[in-house]
Amino acid sequence: MSHQTGITANEELMAFFGKCRDGVIRVFRISIINEELALNDFENTRSDWEEDYHTLIPKLIDVKHASYLLFRLDSRNSQGYEWSFITWIPEDAPVREKMMYASTKAMLKSQFGSGQIKEELLGTAFEDITLKGYYKQKRNDAAPAPLTQAEEELAMVKKTETNAHISIDSKHQTLSGVAFPVSDSALKAINDFQRTKHNYVQLSIDLVNELVNLERSETTVIGQLASKIPEDHGRYHLFRFPHSHEGDYLESIVFIYSMPGYACSIRERMLYSSVKGPITDLIETKLLIPIDKKVEIDTGKELTEDFLMDELHPKKNIYQPKFQKPKGPPNRGARRLTTKQPGEE
Repeated sequence: MSHQTGITANEELMAFFGKCRDGVIRVFRISIINEELALNDFENTRSDWEEDYHTLIPKLIDVKHASYLLFRLDSRNSQGYEWSFITWIPEDAPVREKMMYASTKAMLKSQFGSGQIKEELLGTAFEDITLKGYYKQKRNDAAPAPLTQAEEELAMVKKTETNAHISIDSKHQTLSGVAFPVSDSALKAINDFQRTKHNYVQLSIDLVNELVNLERSETTVIGQLASKIPEDHGRYHLFRFPHSHEGDYLESIVFIYSMPGYACSIRERMLYSSVKGPITDLIETKLLIPIDKKVEIDTGKELTEDFLMDELHPKKNIYQPKFQKPKGPPNRGARRLTTKQPGEE
């Protein structure tokens, strides 16, 4: 059970709440002073929210004393701009101060208006409240709760059962997928791929932290692609394939899922299979990169120009042999003609 301290916002702070929502104020700091919640400092909007967060949040932090920060995002809901609520309680703060700030947080949220608070963050070390720390907390919040070994094994069994064939007539069922968070470097590389800064991106799964990471991003040619495919681990690849077809120059985007069979553990094979769907959905739906073809390979040796051409532009069989009347049974003898005899009807 949480206990309230009875500390509330003073008149100056309540008045500030009424005028800080017009988009001019970017961030403000609130401290407990003389048993009241009081406005301590604020900064106006200078740039987009990421740049302002990176610049202004560290500037307003007092590394020795606890405080609250309300940071305005650029997104809106039905009530206006949305805000991030940051509770800063340094590890070496006095115990009484820690307890006071932890217990007063609910009152401050209520008086400001919890409907406009989109997210909450907690910082106890300086790196927690940097922009990098912000994204780390967001990834942790989005990640699935950790499982015990027994729970993990049970989850794997259930995934396997979901992928089972029901009968000889049933089609292969694709797993709905598990969405792992994607690292900032991987997202940047995919966005740069979209802007044609490079034509190849390789992604991997961190099996311990369950995170999609960037392995490499570069500009390459189809002849060098095979050498980039690992022979001992699964990978996802995005490749912009320049080629000509029927007189037209094309740059087709191919998503390649490489998995070298039993060279990988069962867990690795299943995770790569499960995450594939959400990754392609992120690329196509969220990042708006149209994938022209998705292919799966066991080894890099399969990745030749002819292979990709056949996948992108399957050859049509335009020759259709004429129907030939089947021959009659063998040794039937010569065909006999019969005529009517006189007097026969």
